[in-house]
Amino acid sequence: MSRRVAIGTTIGVVGAGYASAVGYPIFRYLNTPVERAATAAQVAEVALPDAIKLEPGTAVAFMFGTRPALLIRHEDKSWSAFDAVCTHLGCTVSYESDKDRIYCACHGGTYNPTTGQPTGGPPPKALTQYKVEVKDGQVVVARS
Repeated sequence: MSRRVAIGTTIGVVGAGYASAVGYPIFRYLNTPVERAATAAQVAEVALPDAIKLEPGTAVAFMFGTRPALLIRHEDKSWSAFDAVCTHLGCTVSYESDKDRIYCACHGGTYNPTTGQPTGGPPPKALTQYKVEVKDGQVVVARS
């Protein structure tokens, strides 16, 4: 083997190692949303055993797969659950019991706490609504 071939092979191996050392973290960064979406799609329902103790007019935030969600117990003791990501720019929303609304603090968007429909501000569409059932002493939130 000549010196020229040996140096060329060494540079090729070092270059390939460098490319993989730089490329792998970039691949993982770009692939993470795809993995999260696949994981979130697999979650069909979430059981919340302590939610049964919620007082009327209050809410609790929880994770539905990898996404934040909101479970609301209304004054009439009915239940509503929604994806807690604002449809405007993706901020996390919260329930304001004193004003009986779901509120996004980023741009002042508001939603109806029973239907998830936007009632003010910039949100273009309703929050994703989940199905809520009370069974076996716990609250079960499932995809509609």
